[in-house]
Amino acid sequence: MNILIAGCGQVGRSLAQQLYREGHEVTVMDTDYSAVEAATAANDVIGYQGDCTSLTAQIDAGIKDMDILIAATDQDEKNMLACLIAKKAGNCQTIARVRDPQYLEEMFFLKEELGLSMSINPERVAADDLVRLIQIPSALEVDTFAKGKVSLIKLVIPEGSVLDGLQLKAFSSKAGTEALICVVERGKEAIIPDGNFRLQAGDSISVTLSLADLSGLLMKIGIKAKKIKNVMIAGGGMISYYLAKRLIELKISVKIIEKDSKRCDELAELLPKAMIIHGDATDKTLLQEESIEEMDAVCALMGQDEANILLSLYVDKICQAKKMIKIHRDSYEDMVSELPVGTIISTKKITAEYITRFVRSMQNSVGSDVEALYRLMDGRVEALEFNVGPDAKVTWASLKDLKIRNNTLICCINRKGKIIRPAGNDRMEAGDSVVVVTTEHGVNGIDDILI
Repeated sequence: MNILIAGCGQVGRSLAQQLYREGHEVTVMDTDYSAVEAATAANDVIGYQGDCTSLTAQIDAGIKDMDILIAATDQDEKNMLACLIAKKAGNCQTIARVRDPQYLEEMFFLKEELGLSMSINPERVAADDLVRLIQIPSALEVDTFAKGKVSLIKLVIPEGSVLDGLQLKAFSSKAGTEALICVVERGKEAIIPDGNFRLQAGDSISVTLSLADLSGLLMKIGIKAKKIKNVMIAGGGMISYYLAKRLIELKISVKIIEKDSKRCDELAELLPKAMIIHGDATDKTLLQEESIEEMDAVCALMGQDEANILLSLYVDKICQAKKMIKIHRDSYEDMVSELPVGTIISTKKITAEYITRFVRSMQNSVGSDVEALYRLMDGRVEALEFNVGPDAKVTWASLKDLKIRNNTLICCINRKGKIIRPAGNDRMEAGDSVVVVTTEHGVNGIDDILI
């Protein structure tokens, strides 16, 4: 597909890289020549210097030949105007990055009036991810499918667990739940296991189950989880606002530390039930004064990666709080993944996942839409949810008779709200939504899991 990305900041560059790797023809545009040059140097994409809100510039950049425009500048208004122009001039699909809470409340109206195919608020989505992690303290990652009925939760098998040395085919009877282990990470290896696979203490496992079954599973496998009641947030940006707002709704106590006094005043007005502290979240004295050692969770969401890393390492040293950290730079993320900084959040990767899902749905010819897409194990594994279309080939036989790709597992079937843990005699039907995990590339629709 031909895709034009407006905006060559971190999000735009990340999108260009991801979509190029997926085999698309990508053009990037920005008013800043150095930003365009950086994007084209990092990826084999076409660059164009120009203003995405100019009809002439869009035409020169080839909008009439584009299938999709993605407006990912740092200005909401500019993104929405660029999408409106592209829709009129090129009649292509349009995606806008929109971050302001005011627009979020009006998005249904704006999407219809502007003809947007999709809008994405990376900060809001990142905050939702953080809320799920706070609600499940023992989890390293939490992804949801089947409209929230099924979760894919990443856990670490502790020493002395009943799972240590257990063959996977005995997991259900030992754990006493209908949970399914979909992926195992052992060292640098990501494995889609079969029934003969033997688990070990220290393995990271990704498990599909309903949240109602989670507490029972954790108890069985020896993971203790303390409910989170107090959260400290370092940094007062948009993620922090969305996160604090949601946590307050859940009756969780929130402290926000922010350097900028003007932003503190804004947050105090927006979040009257939160405690807003003007100061530097890397100041040891301030952290001690604010009783950081009594916090159940600490979210390092400042604008500087270095500050976030330092804070998380300090928290790891002094208390048992759950740690979550925002990292902007890919090079830093690779370096700190081996350090005890907690769960890493990246808004540009979240944006890439959502937009990739939309693009894959457009590519699929049988109408088997990608309902959800998550990248696991540093991108080595994908978890996808597909809506099964009436012409899908996977409906023609039971699962045991389908020739499914290697390293691909069907995790669950959602049939009109009923969650089915699939066995060999089950079959997929039109109208089902199906969750698949795979290490294979090029899975755009449900039929792509077949050989």
